[in-house]
Amino acid sequence: MQYRKLGKSGLEVSAIGLGCMGLSFGYGPATDKEEAIKLIRKAYEFGLNFFDTAEAYGPFTNEDVLGEAVAPFRDQVVLATKFGFKNGLPAVGVDSRPENIRAVADASLKRLRTDRIDLFYQHRVDPNVPIEEVAGTVKELIAEGKVKHFGLSEAGVQTIRKAHAVQTVSAVQSEYSLWWREPEQQILPTLEELGIGFVPFSPLGKGFLTGAINADTKFDKTDFRNIVPRFEEENRKANQIVVDKISEFAKRKDATQAQVALAWVLAQKPWIVPIPGTTKLHRLEENLKAEKLILTDDELKQIEDMFSAIHIQGARYPQQLQARVDR
Repeated sequence: MQYRKLGKSGLEVSAIGLGCMGLSFGYGPATDKEEAIKLIRKAYEFGLNFFDTAEAYGPFTNEDVLGEAVAPFRDQVVLATKFGFKNGLPAVGVDSRPENIRAVADASLKRLRTDRIDLFYQHRVDPNVPIEEVAGTVKELIAEGKVKHFGLSEAGVQTIRKAHAVQTVSAVQSEYSLWWREPEQQILPTLEELGIGFVPFSPLGKGFLTGAINADTKFDKTDFRNIVPRFEEENRKANQIVVDKISEFAKRKDATQAQVALAWVLAQKPWIVPIPGTTKLHRLEENLKAEKLILTDDELKQIEDMFSAIHIQGARYPQQLQARVDR
């Protein structure tokens, strides 16, 4: 596994990380704890050292599972977690008051069975707390040794700049993939300018780009995708062309759709580190092999030309959640 540096922060991680959310939250019933631990440890054996979690995943149970899984090799991995929701419950609302940030940090340290959080993200921007105050609180936690690096999730350009002026932002996390490219407009140029790394979540389009989902797919009643407009049956049917195009290209490369989608993300910038999630060992292995799939300039242009004519149907968030994405 190759390693990449997240911007100028000096934080070096495996070129592909593991988004752990789906093991406990968001995509149906939680994975059996022992199976989840097995998958995380297998990821480490494969050379992956970058694991992403949050207090909100569960809530709390995902951090517990990750902490137990990496305990035998804690010093060899980079753990990212997040603060910013009331009582760790996204449905209740955001809360980035300094006292809450501190309380979350202490609780996360216990659940992760560690003495420091390598990368501490604000999960969503809190309009009621100035970002300078948030950054200042994390700066204090860094000075105390409880946190190593500061990150932002789904933050807009002005928020990133204001936070970075107070405390260096090491990484920004947002959705980014072949079917969601909005970060290219303002986020990526800003991060390049400031020397901040980019950590795309859902680089496989919440599973759609793998080809494992179609218009007939039935999601579990607890699956978050049930309320995502892009995953409505008619939109899945309309967006099938995306998977078909990736599939055609993947066959020519003797690769899978997932590998092409991840290789494309990796090819965009050397400081981009995607964090695909999975609950299956064979999918984990498949995803990690994407790091070896090199796309030439000509192939990247082919993909660009292929997708420039496709209009993706459906919003990526329902309206009530879209309101939380900082502009």
